[in-house]
Amino acid sequence: MGQTATTIRLDSELKTKFDLLCAEFGMTLNTAVNIFIKTVVRTRSIPFKIEIEDPAERGKKAFEALRRQAQENGLSDMTLDEINAEIAAARATMK
Repeated sequence: MGQTATTIRLDSELKTKFDLLCAEFGMTLNTAVNIFIKTVVRTRSIPFKIEIEDPAERGKKAFEALRRQAQENGLSDMTLDEINAEIAAARATMK
């Protein structure tokens, strides 16, 4: 079977880190990429989860998590003024 050359562009720092990790595995970047490509072809799938998270959905999940946390801490009935005071106090500690 013939071979072909392929060029990819990587962030130089990322490539250095990947090269070092590959060396720990006892392989080269070329070997790692070949393993990846062979796995994709053999399984007809990407061997890890790829997903796009909707920013609105992410915000909704974060809001729901905060709501649950507030209920667990007995803070679910705070007024808007109390909420703003909590935010102001948290911001003051960050400075």
